[in-house]
Amino acid sequence: MIPIALQLYTLRDLTAKDFISTLKEVAEIGYDGVEFAGYGDMKSKELKRLLSDLNLKPAGSHVSIEQLTENLEEVIDYNLNIGNEFIVCPWQNYNNKTDFLRFAQRLNEIGQRCRESGLGFCYHNHAHEFRKFEDLYGLDLLFSNTEPDLVKFEIDTYWVEYAGEDPVSYITKFSGRVPLIHVKDMEKTNKDFTEIGNGT
Repeated sequence: MIPIALQLYTLRDLTAKDFISTLKEVAEIGYDGVEFAGYGDMKSKELKRLLSDLNLKPAGSHVSIEQLTENLEEVIDYNLNIGNEFIVCPWQNYNNKTDFLRFAQRLNEIGQRCRESGLGFCYHNHAHEFRKFEDLYGLDLLFSNTEPDLVKFEIDTYWVEYAGEDPVSYITKFSGRVPLIHVKDMEKTNKDFTEIGNGT
């Protein structure tokens, strides 16, 4: 059975008020793990102990490109300490094709350092990576210009669908490079995302 974790960014208003209680509630609901978007200002040893007490597994950690550029060693050390296997870059802005190509090289550099430390490194998509350049999407450029052993992808199925592509076909197309996926449902009328089972 594939383990199911909750991305804590979804609960950012709650974690900002009470990070520990929110994790306790997530565990009580029955999730296998959590994907981080911040650590509630907890020390890594404290968070590791809390996860163990709650029987929650780290399922990745979203870390901004600014943090990955300026504080990569700290990010790596923290995630190694809590037993997390994947660091995920969740967002990047692009103005043109050159931006995608340059960013692919930066992803390779970050991925190299992560791999040397025993961690996996992923990039998480939204819809804006589905801008086309000739016959290729920007996201395709990231796939084809990053090293498969250095950079994986966390495909967000909602944003693929939002962009007009089929998520299953897109994941299959890059089989072997998608160790994590985000799943959320799409409302029938305005295409906003919603809880699983409430949409299309």
